[in-house]
Amino acid sequence: MYKRQEPIYLAFSTQKGGAGKTTLTVLVASYLHYVKGYDVAVIDCDYPQHSIAEMRERDLKQALGDDHYKRMAYEQFTRLNKKGYPVIESSTEKAIDDADRITGQADFDFVFFDLPGTVNNPSVIKALSNMDYIIAPISADRVVLESTLRYMVVINDVIKKTGVSTIKGTYLVWNMVDGREKSELYEVYEQVIADLGFDLLKTFLPDSKRFRREQSALHKPVFRSTLFPADRSLIKGSNIEELTDEILSLLKRPNNG
Repeated sequence: MYKRQEPIYLAFSTQKGGAGKTTLTVLVASYLHYVKGYDVAVIDCDYPQHSIAEMRERDLKQALGDDHYKRMAYEQFTRLNKKGYPVIESSTEKAIDDADRITGQADFDFVFFDLPGTVNNPSVIKALSNMDYIIAPISADRVVLESTLRYMVVINDVIKKTGVSTIKGTYLVWNMVDGREKSELYEVYEQVIADLGFDLLKTFLPDSKRFRREQSALHKPVFRSTLFPADRSLIKGSNIEELTDEILSLLKRPNNG
């Protein structure tokens, strides 16, 4: 029997916009909650855009106003007997208090944080230092990679080594990988990553338009949603399943699949 442990505070975090941190947060949170049976919450403190809170609003509006999604939501609720996970609109100043409040009111396995992409702010550093795990998406773009590596150096050398952080692990994950170029370029970058002593996840995520596919009036299979997991027809080849399994393994949580 799985004994519920303390909730894990986790952030996909980077200081480079467009690296995919928000999309990864939603995809992994939804997969864990709706497919793997875990209880998940999301704290959106990425001011001013609050992309996940806005996505939840769009998703709800469509689910309530469109018979197709209304039926999907009803069937899912009937099958799983669980509602959509909470998405809390917050700020970096209030993020940890909000997380502690909701985990004090109900049982959660994972709390995901969508943070602003900066380490030049004391409240962001405070929020980061209260994470259990930080996963930084990277792509084979020199500017993105160098920026993210500098970011991770700050997290490891400044935040973790202060002795006041709860960080248990930091990881990098390849995102937006063009299958045609997963070659020497990646080997060179992976050597740099290894030389710096960073841990790189084995799973990589391909560059694919499906990662941007949300609920729509056309009723195409959904990939990115806060109310539904990625559609089975789109999961194959996306590596979301593999990424989630690898994260569960690293975090020593049972794989409920």
